[in-house]
Amino acid sequence: MPKQKKYTFIDLFAGIGGFHQAMHYVGAQCVFASEWNKHARLSYEANYKNIAPKIFEDGMRLFNEDIHDANPNHIPNFDICCAGFPCQPFSIAGHRLGFEDTRGTLFFEIMRIVKAKIDAGYPPRVLFLENVRGLKNHDNGNTLKVIVAALHDLGYSCSIEVLNAKYFGVPQNRERLFIVAWYSDLVKCTGFKFPYGIDINGKPIYDKKEVKDKAAKTNVSAIFEPSETIDPYYTISDRMWEGHQKRKERNRQNGKGFGYSLFTEESAYTSTISARYWKDGSEILIDQSKLGLNPRKLTPTEAGRLQGYNIVGNGWEKTPDPVISKQQEYTIVVSRKEAYQQFGNSVAIPVIKAIAKEIINQLLNN
Repeated sequence: MPKQKKYTFIDLFAGIGGFHQAMHYVGAQCVFASEWNKHARLSYEANYKNIAPKIFEDGMRLFNEDIHDANPNHIPNFDICCAGFPCQPFSIAGHRLGFEDTRGTLFFEIMRIVKAKIDAGYPPRVLFLENVRGLKNHDNGNTLKVIVAALHDLGYSCSIEVLNAKYFGVPQNRERLFIVAWYSDLVKCTGFKFPYGIDINGKPIYDKKEVKDKAAKTNVSAIFEPSETIDPYYTISDRMWEGHQKRKERNRQNGKGFGYSLFTEESAYTSTISARYWKDGSEILIDQSKLGLNPRKLTPTEAGRLQGYNIVGNGWEKTPDPVISKQQEYTIVVSRKEAYQQFGNSVAIPVIKAIAKEIINQLLNN
């Protein structure tokens, strides 16, 4: 049997390495990463130094801090560019949309690196990009139009889809927009087929209409640490609980849908975890009324598991979910507040992993 080619990737706006985890799982090797946040850098190094030691050697030359300073000539050639980039408006210079219109944004920095590699004769084969769902309609759709035009300008075709983490084996209702682009001169392909979820056997579901029925069922309790290990710290105070309830009622009377969200161990999934979760946990509170207690926040370990990170913590309340437990083990090395922020900003690993498998099979091994 012929040996499978080992593909390489770079990890831009890397955060704590959700892309890195998924790409490593499918056999790809990271050759360069960029992340500016000092706490995220600590987490990244602690968790990937063993599997990608070269990027942390030589004064961390290949673990860039400020992407604006990244010199493409010093970045090893790579097959795949991964980036979960911030959503920013573009100042459209003229009627013809393209690469130049992205100047002054962080997306431009991705394109700058890619263009330099193309000019040097080493075009990256695939760009794997992630953003918030709102990018689709951001600035009346102009932002996405400019992105697509810039990709075409550099010779890339692309497919775009909004996917929900709850169909990929994690109990979280989290929608994100994904762009998979391939260099047309190198990758002969008429399109890219996104998986909309995975079934109980981990197989991809390609039919959007079937995903609700066929996707593996999830359960919030699958991420729980043992109940006897939960520190009373995570149970919210009487004052905070009263405030949450009053605010929700006030919003209801004003016709607004905002307020706390309460889940039980039987709930199929939670709402979306965000970087602000550390403040009051209002978007995901766990009901403890059976214990005669106010609701509690997720622990940092549970917050990480909600994004697909395999964190041992104090163990598992139930048998570990294989979608999560098959991942490389992840260690939290920062404060509680920083951990919540990092997991809230992260990608959901099982979604990235499912797309990464399709990139290898459909675009690179084809």
